[in-house]
Amino acid sequence: MTLKASKKEEKMDRGFQKKFKFEGSIKVLTQMMVDPAATEKRGGAKNLPLRPGEILDVIQFTNQEQILCRNSQRRYGYVPRAVMLPL
Repeated sequence: MTLKASKKEEKMDRGFQKKFKFEGSIKVLTQMMVDPAATEKRGGAKNLPLRPGEILDVIQFTNQEQILCRNSQRRYGYVPRAVMLPL
């Protein structure tokens, strides 16, 4: 990883912490897959855009309905638990 890429990731992580009021270090708890039968959903203000079959990093189990996740492009957002499957 180059220095430029590393600084870009740090900046994205700081932006995530500010936007979601997340304190502490960002740790991946587990990985889950978006249900392949789910329809593709566009992201919103704080929702992550979803693609069927995509593998997401789980950052935080926020409540009974949503999970805070990160996708392969290092974008963060909420994902409905109903469309997530364990690996």
